[in-house]
Amino acid sequence: MIYLIPSFLAEDAVETIPPYVLDAVKNCQVIFAENERTARRFLKSMCKEIVIDNFEWYAIHKVEQEQINTFRQKINEKKNIAIISEAGCPGVADPGQLLIYEAQKMNVIIKPLVGPSSILLALMASGLNGQHFAFEGYLPIDNVERNKKIKQLEEESSTKNCTEIFIETPYRNNKLLESVLQICKPSTLLCIASEMTSPDEWIKTKTIADWKKEKTDLHKKPVIFLLLGQ
Repeated sequence: MIYLIPSFLAEDAVETIPPYVLDAVKNCQVIFAENERTARRFLKSMCKEIVIDNFEWYAIHKVEQEQINTFRQKINEKKNIAIISEAGCPGVADPGQLLIYEAQKMNVIIKPLVGPSSILLALMASGLNGQHFAFEGYLPIDNVERNKKIKQLEEESSTKNCTEIFIETPYRNNKLLESVLQICKPSTLLCIASEMTSPDEWIKTKTIADWKKEKTDLHKKPVIFLLLGQ
């Protein structure tokens, strides 16, 4: 069986992970982790008594394709496998998708477990359209291409009444926000969800015109952006 293990978004938010997730991990012999070091710390924070070195560990960050043969081998050995991403849910804006697809092709039971997803939590709290939405992932780094994409997302959002969700590397958040405020129409709605599930969490939805009235510093903070054209 393949267990998809959600991890917390903020390191002090252990309570956001249901107890049955730890039970599933204990039922596994193999762990494929986006980041082995943080995955080990995550499991220890859940249970200090867990023996981390009892598991077979494999890293998948940037080498997911290279691990497919190993993954298939462990399935053929009839071992239970846990897939753990850096934060949130495996395969959703995080590695794991390629391995999960291999398991699907091999007709293996896949068990997704309940846990925090910053994308869905932000959408829930935004007040924007939760019936029709799209996750765009990271926008282009190039300024010209990024600005073009923002304009395109705003137009599509307005035409289709679709909430457009996107993210950025934390150290580029302020630059992205600056571009959004410059390009989008004053009436367009923008939700910013910052540091989800942490004590410093805040989620605010305002028009572009209202966002321009205040100074917002998002530098090095995990943030989700949600846009709805009006």
